[in-house]
Amino acid sequence: MNDSSEPGHVAGPTTGLVSAGSREVDTKVLVTAGLAAVVVGIIGVALGAVFAGTQGVIGAVIATVIVLIFFSVGQFALGSVLRTNPDMAMTVALMVYLIKIGALFVLIIVFAHTTLFNTKVFAATIVACTIAWTASEVWVFSRTKVLYVDPKKLP
Repeated sequence: MNDSSEPGHVAGPTTGLVSAGSREVDTKVLVTAGLAAVVVGIIGVALGAVFAGTQGVIGAVIATVIVLIFFSVGQFALGSVLRTNPDMAMTVALMVYLIKIGALFVLIIVFAHTTLFNTKVFAATIVACTIAWTASEVWVFSRTKVLYVDPKKLP
């Protein structure tokens, strides 16, 4: 609602609204997506134990930890860019996502013939945790009221 003749003036309360790149959005994403990935990882650990024994458990745990680290670091990087240079948001978001997916793909290839853990459980858990994280991230952003123009920064 705009009750003022000044362009860009926002009247009324802004309760529940957050700026793009705010720490509040980062926290919501990290908590929600992190919990989703952990739940999927626990399911991967259980299925790995049933179908591949100890090696399945080790593969699922390593995969879950890798996804949590990669995607948390990516979220911190994106949040920091949004706070300092919001014009670069889409470019950085796509680049961070491509780097994460590429790195996960490389890890799957590098560990393809390891005997430390079950590689099929490892790969399946990485894919499942990645899907859970991404779906949760989309869910958080679809339900968060993000101000694309920050009224505090208007002249």
